[in-house]
Amino acid sequence: MKRLRALPGTLFERHEITAEPDVFRARQAVGRAMDALGAKVIRKTRLVTAVSEIFRNALIYGGSAVVRIYCDAEDRMVWVDCSDNGPGIADMTLAMSDGYTSGRGLGRGLGGAKRLADEFEIVSEPGVGTQVRLAGRA
Repeated sequence: MKRLRALPGTLFERHEITAEPDVFRARQAVGRAMDALGAKVIRKTRLVTAVSEIFRNALIYGGSAVVRIYCDAEDRMVWVDCSDNGPGIADMTLAMSDGYTSGRGLGRGLGGAKRLADEFEIVSEPGVGTQVRLAGRA
């Protein structure tokens, strides 16, 4: 699978998501990273909401994930990279469309996360996994 370029800034925290409590801890870490850059509450809320969906999807559909959070103080951005080794996404266009769900959700996950983030990238390969990268400006 093609991997996304290296992230700017410095590593803030790394988390493994293997169970629901890990989603909560990783989400909190993103909030702390936004706080470290002095983010406004609305900016922090948008990014934390976006990553919550991505982390939960990685757990449900990917089985587990590794999350890396970077702070780029120069650009005042928090970057989040979430990678799993799950089944991947066969039809990215369909997966990104509102209303589509492969489970029992509302079908707003990936598209909603993309709209909430300032930057959003995704690569996936069936049988290999998915990598989602998003960022929020403080």
